[in-house]
Amino acid sequence: MDFGAPGYIKKHPYFGAVIGRVANRIAKGKFVVEGKEYHLAINNGPNSLHGGIKGFDKAVWAPEVLSDGVRFFRVSPDGEEGYPGELKVWVTYTLNSGELTINYRAQSSKTTPVNLTNHAYFNLAGQGSPNIYDHKFTIEADSYLPVDETQIPTGEVASVQGTAFDLREPVELGSHLQKFQLSGFDHNFCLKQAKEPQFCARAYHPPSGRTIEVYTTQPGIQFYTGNFLDGSLKGKGDCVYPKHSGFCLETQNWPDAVNKPHFPNAVLYPEEEYRHITCFKVFVS
Repeated sequence: MDFGAPGYIKKHPYFGAVIGRVANRIAKGKFVVEGKEYHLAINNGPNSLHGGIKGFDKAVWAPEVLSDGVRFFRVSPDGEEGYPGELKVWVTYTLNSGELTINYRAQSSKTTPVNLTNHAYFNLAGQGSPNIYDHKFTIEADSYLPVDETQIPTGEVASVQGTAFDLREPVELGSHLQKFQLSGFDHNFCLKQAKEPQFCARAYHPPSGRTIEVYTTQPGIQFYTGNFLDGSLKGKGDCVYPKHSGFCLETQNWPDAVNKPHFPNAVLYPEEEYRHITCFKVFVS
């Protein structure tokens, strides 16, 4: 799902964007690192979302064309959107035989939280299809993060067993939402982290056979079903994007991890390098 080139300059809900410095939500827009409290812009209810008012999605990146893809680079200045440290970021996209790989790297001059992801929206039925209710989804996760009324994790790491969040076997989205009386998904699923990309999710469109499989080194994946799309945006070919007309599978660290010590580490130190890989395999079954 996209807008065509001119549409990306206008306001939109992160279509296809790199998200940073910290993807997802930070509670009340504040955190403490090395004894110092930092305050961020509040742009999502009482919280900070996707890097703030001017996150990485609104930055100009320097491109480098590769033989099989493209690499983007930018420097996030010390203090940008309230975050400490100058952060150098490289995001590399490569395409080989129906597999899109995104490689994220970052280095910081100061200790800082970092959590990078890609916010692409998909509809496997094709551009202009009104919803994703006939898609089947699988997420390889035994637990998920319950959230409060502002979408901040409560701190509990809950089993998916016997809940609406058990997607370990394929579920058809429309009937699943109806069965459990859900308005949609916008939740983090907890993955088994590994040094090499591991399978974590699949989306399948039975009428066409189109399939996307996701592999990642990240500890979480945010499954989002376009709950806040409202039909006000027009995309390529003047298609409108109503509620549930697209989905995102955002591989990332757990939301608000910087404020929850029992969540996976979200802090990058100056002597370290942030490295993660996510692969999207696209094929027809």
